[in-house]
Amino acid sequence: MAMATETLGKIKITLVRSPIGAPWRQKRTVAALGLRRLNSSVVQPANLQILGMVRRVPHLVRVEEVADGGEG
Repeated sequence: MAMATETLGKIKITLVRSPIGAPWRQKRTVAALGLRRLNSSVVQPANLQILGMVRRVPHLVRVEEVADGGEG
């Protein structure tokens, strides 16, 4: 049985605190989100996988909703 991978929009994730000194799992999560250096930002789809990753490192990132560009 396949799980639904519904996208809830897009979110902008910004690294606001350094992961230096954080546990290795949190460092790996920050890297997996695509954040490389302090104050870098990425736009990701707001699916369950990405939101779960953000929930693991809320003290290191800032999350903002991104207005949809009006596709179609």
